[in-house]
Amino acid sequence: MGRRAARGPGSSLPVVALVVVALVVAPVIVLASTSDRDVVGTPGEATTRPGVPASGTDLDEQLRDAAWANDVERARQLVAAGADVDAQDSTQQSAYLIATSEGYLDLLDLTLAAGADIDAKDGWNGTGLIRAAERGHHLIVGRLLRAGIDKDHVNRIGYQAVHEAVWFGADAADELATVQVLVAGGVELDRPSGTERLTALQMARERGYPRLERVLDAARRHRPFTDPDAALLAAAASGEADAVALALRDGARLEARDSAGRTALLLASAEDHVEAARVLVAMGADPDARDDRQDTPWLVTGVTGSVEMLETLLPADPDLTLVNRFGGVSVIPASERGHVEYVRRVVTTGIDLDHVNRLGWTALLEAVVLGDGGVRHQEVVRILLAAGADPSIGDREGVTALEHAERLGHAELAAILREAG
Repeated sequence: MGRRAARGPGSSLPVVALVVVALVVAPVIVLASTSDRDVVGTPGEATTRPGVPASGTDLDEQLRDAAWANDVERARQLVAAGADVDAQDSTQQSAYLIATSEGYLDLLDLTLAAGADIDAKDGWNGTGLIRAAERGHHLIVGRLLRAGIDKDHVNRIGYQAVHEAVWFGADAADELATVQVLVAGGVELDRPSGTERLTALQMARERGYPRLERVLDAARRHRPFTDPDAALLAAAASGEADAVALALRDGARLEARDSAGRTALLLASAEDHVEAARVLVAMGADPDARDDRQDTPWLVTGVTGSVEMLETLLPADPDLTLVNRFGGVSVIPASERGHVEYVRRVVTTGIDLDHVNRLGWTALLEAVVLGDGGVRHQEVVRILLAAGADPSIGDREGVTALEHAERLGHAELAAILREAG
């Protein structure tokens, strides 16, 4: 049995049936368009005439259209206007269920805030957790588990979320994180599926998925940690993502701290253990938790220069304005160290490129003053300038980046800055 086809709008009727329906319904559509409805618009557009209130059904349909398009702002407007996030169409799709299957995290948060029925069922009698697990949406899985969804529900074909994650998935990073998050969330692991009569572990073996088998076999053999908090911190520091999941399953506190005030997510971020961090983020770890040195998981990415960790932490909505012990935002140490690809990515996040740290330096100044003037720092300067960094900002003595470059003999940097004006 392969992965089921994408659950999209209008995919459930054969062509002949659609033609018949169109012939029967066409006169009705014409009559409706001459009474209380304007011409049919594109998905997401209002279809009522000015001055004629949209019905609840109209709003609900528009909301589902917005959900399929992942148009969160439009969906927010429709919810405010009275659209129902749980209203289902003839194929039992709702805005909430669409968010779960398509992996739309912001849309999911909107529907949950609007009071979505978290245990709503689709046409397969499956929950949003099952839908998300099937597609390998580990962040959605974590969000739903944290919201209290029925984690062990069995759908119409006898599958739980963990069965679908394995049987319809692959031995890839997203599916691995999904299974790890399910383990961390405490889902049942030893129930056989309804058709194959296989547990999730047996499914992984049947499919030939060694990474998924590794996680599930570790869970099968696991004996509870005597100190789950300590186990979590040790696993995060060493990058043992499976052990991270098992410690959380045993009840470890997500924000437990070591003797230096570091959380598991900070330890994983500092050592660039992305697999462990993905589990922690999905389970709700705080990207802004400070240690005794004023570092946070997000801030240390500017030191390590890990773009993959940056991408892992962004869904956790880190505070980009937080500063390290030197008073700098993450782009400043990244620029100093010549982390080209990190700078290229972080400038697109809206981070303040002209922030001045306690030394009186911006990211541009640090790239010049503390850099080596070589190719990497030249590219960092180009990226910062192209993203809008202000080259006229001077240090505490009013010395600009250009003047520093000239004083240090960095001719190439000086040429780049001179051209920028």
